[in-house]
Amino acid sequence: MTTSQDPVASDATPARRIVAIHVAPGSRLPMRARDAVELRSGGGIVGDRYEQARHRHVSLQSTDDLAASSAALGATIDPGTTRRNLTVSGPPLPTTPGTRIAVGHAELEVVRVAAPCKIMDDAVAPGAHLAMRHRGGVICRVLTGGPVAVGDIVIAPDTHDRTISVRPPSAPPTRPEGPDR
Repeated sequence: MTTSQDPVASDATPARRIVAIHVAPGSRLPMRARDAVELRSGGGIVGDRYEQARHRHVSLQSTDDLAASSAALGATIDPGTTRRNLTVSGPPLPTTPGTRIAVGHAELEVVRVAAPCKIMDDAVAPGAHLAMRHRGGVICRVLTGGPVAVGDIVIAPDTHDRTISVRPPSAPPTRPEGPDR
């Protein structure tokens, strides 16, 4: 597993960084910015509304997707208003289920594409939900927990090359436990 102290990246797996972290203690409660959080293996972000969810442990979005959504809307979309937990610098994140993403000291597995939250039209501006369509990020489960902080390295396969894995060669592949509920 690659950590924030020993990033290994190539042109195919660009190193990105966490630029914002947001959590909400309950459904429909405001997102709160954090400098750091603890990811629990099989359990999500400690203190977040999805901490004990079966598959939806943490959500990620890219700054490039936010910029494109902001341009489509004609207004700035703040990372905290999207209801995503981690905002990552750089290009869109891989969306193929099973893809591994190293985040700080943790390892995540993509479960599915994240649909934009419908309350964004009220929280940001009319049309925000539509502007985020196909740019809502990804939902992941936590395979290996650990501390994650703003500034930590994120290593994910290039969205155009889905054959690369950040899983160490000695670790066996894991399979999804079933549909996200």
